[in-house]
Amino acid sequence: MKQRLVVLGGGESGVGTAILAKKQGIEVFVSDAGKIKDEYKQVLINNEIDWEENGHSSLKVFSATIVMKSPGIPDKVSIVEELVAKGISVISEIEFASKFTDATVVGITGSNGKTTTASLTYKLLKDGGLNVALGGNIGQSFAELVAEQPFDNFVLELSSFQLDGIKTFAPHIAIITNLSPDHLDRYNYKYENYIASKFRIVMNQTAQDYFIYDADDEDIQNWVSNNKIKSQLLPFSLKRECAQGAFKKNNEIIIKINNTEYTMPIATIGIQGEHNVKNAMAASTVATLLKIRKQTIRESLEGFQGVEHRLEKVLKRNNVLYINDSKATNVNATFFALDSMENQTVWIVGGVDKGNDYSQLLPLVNEKVKAIICLGVDNQKIVEAFGNVVDSIYETQSMVAAVQLASKLAEQNNTVLLSPACASFDLFENYEDRGRQFKNAIRNL
Repeated sequence: MKQRLVVLGGGESGVGTAILAKKQGIEVFVSDAGKIKDEYKQVLINNEIDWEENGHSSLKVFSATIVMKSPGIPDKVSIVEELVAKGISVISEIEFASKFTDATVVGITGSNGKTTTASLTYKLLKDGGLNVALGGNIGQSFAELVAEQPFDNFVLELSSFQLDGIKTFAPHIAIITNLSPDHLDRYNYKYENYIASKFRIVMNQTAQDYFIYDADDEDIQNWVSNNKIKSQLLPFSLKRECAQGAFKKNNEIIIKINNTEYTMPIATIGIQGEHNVKNAMAASTVATLLKIRKQTIRESLEGFQGVEHRLEKVLKRNNVLYINDSKATNVNATFFALDSMENQTVWIVGGVDKGNDYSQLLPLVNEKVKAIICLGVDNQKIVEAFGNVVDSIYETQSMVAAVQLASKLAEQNNTVLLSPACASFDLFENYEDRGRQFKNAIRNL
C-alpha cells in the first residue's frame, strides 16, 4: 500500500516535514485549521506540495496512512482524536525525520536552559570541526535539515510537545537540563504528566547511548532513581562530585568520562550565572563524548556570548540598564532572571498564564523589585500574587506603553527587566516577536 502522509499545521515543522516527504517520494498533503503564513505558502507552492488552509477536508485528511501533527496542536483536538480512533498513526516531525538519517543526534530538553545548552553544544561541535546542524525547537525544523543536506551530527532542542509524538526516536546523547512546572494546561494540570513527557527523550535509548542530566534537580533525580534507564548516566552537579559526569570543585568544572578527566576554570566561561555553569557542563560533556579537543572546548566556552532573548543586555540609557529575557516563559526561568539582578528592578511581566504558581518569586520580588508593569490581556493573577509585596503595580496592553512607563519609573542605576514568566500569544506572535518589540521600543525612547 502506497504511503500517504497528511501534515496537520503549515508552520516550520509542518512545511519541513512536507519537503522531506516529497523528497522521499511520499505522497503528501498539508492541512491547516488556520491561515498559513505567506512565506510557508510560497515554499509549498515552489515544491509543488498540495495544501489547504482555514479548515480540514475530512476526506483528504482521513485518507492518510500516517499523520504528522505540528507540536502546537494539542492531542485533545477533535480531528486528532478521530484519527487515533480510526487507527491512523499520529506522530511528530522529530519521529518522522529520524527515519531518514543515520546521523548522530544530540537531543536536548528541559524546562529552562535548553536553547542556551543547544546553542552552546552546537558551537563546541562546529568549532571542533564536526559536520553539524542545529535545529528542532530552535531555528530550522529537523525534517528540513535532513532534507537539505547530509549532516553527520544534529543538535536538537526538543520541547515536551515534540517528544509526545515520538514512537521510536532515540538520540545517541540525551540531555534534560532541569524541570519545573510548565505547559501544565497541556498536561491536565498534572506536573507528573509533564515530567513523564520530558523523560520520553530516554525511552528508546540503549546501553550504547548516553543520558546527561542535572543531578541537583530533585524532580529529575527522583525519576532517575525510580525508573529504569538503559543508557549510560552522566550527571552534572554544582553540589557533589560525580564518579562519571561533570561537577564543580574549587571554581573549576571537572568532567570525568571513561577514565579521562578534563578541567576548566569557571571564571573563563563567556556567560555568567550558576545556571549557565550547568549549561556549560552539559555542553562540554557532549563535546568530550564526541572527542572534541580540550583546548577547542575551552576556547569555545570563552567566546560564547549567550542567546538572543535570554538575559540579553540591550542597552544602557540614562544610567538605566534594559535587559531582554523574553524567553522566560515560565516562573522558574524568571526566578533565575530576578535572582541575577544586582540593582533595584522595574519588572515587566505577564502574558498567557499556563497555570503559574508565583509564590516562589515572592522573596526575590520583595528584595529586588521596586515596580511591576503587567503586560497582558489578563493580569489579575499577577496583581493578586504581588499586590501586597510591591507598592507600584501598573497594567499595560502594549510593549511601547510598557517600556515608556518603565523608563519613567526607573531611576539612575536601576534595571528594567522584561521577564514575562508567561507565554506571549495574547499580544505577540511568539517570544521572539515580544523580545524584538521590547528592543525596538527601548531604541525609540
